[in-house]
Amino acid sequence: MKQAHIEWQQGQPVSTVFDDVYFSREGGVEETEYVFLQNNGLPERWQGRDHFVIAETGFGTGLNFLTTVHAWLQSTDEQSRLHYISAEKFPLSRDDLHRALSVWPEFEPYSTELIQAYPPAIEGYHQLNLFDHRVSLTLMLGEAETMFEQLDARVDAWYLDGFAPGKNPDMWTQDLFQQMARLSHE
Repeated sequence: MKQAHIEWQQGQPVSTVFDDVYFSREGGVEETEYVFLQNNGLPERWQGRDHFVIAETGFGTGLNFLTTVHAWLQSTDEQSRLHYISAEKFPLSRDDLHRALSVWPEFEPYSTELIQAYPPAIEGYHQLNLFDHRVSLTLMLGEAETMFEQLDARVDAWYLDGFAPGKNPDMWTQDLFQQMARLSHE
């Protein structure tokens, strides 16, 4: 499968296919915390739960994943499990992933484990058990709609994160939204 084509501009990864940045170098973590965690009511919603499922429509650099993992591991007990499901049509190479995540040294223990387990760019489902089995990552490499169509899960929270709708309209279709509705908890 095709991997992401990245151009590095002042240390920031930019998709040459979608002509859009993967994250804001100044404030990328804060943006993720605000857009995804806070606006999903996390970590409050997962408090007291022994299992929580988050699904995402674009894995990209894994910044949303690592920011979520950090919050999860800091705010839950050792018996609680996070299942994070993410689709990615154009996965980064392992080298590009490492370079992108090196911007955040505070996530280094998490990013190291993710990079070591990161699968090759082979279409399909890749199941990674990370962080002493407290987090499982189902990384679905392929077209998001197709991957979610084949999935059987009950999702507690969604991260809608592809590039902007004008840059990547395939991530913002009615068919994909119908799959998300099918997979969602009430």
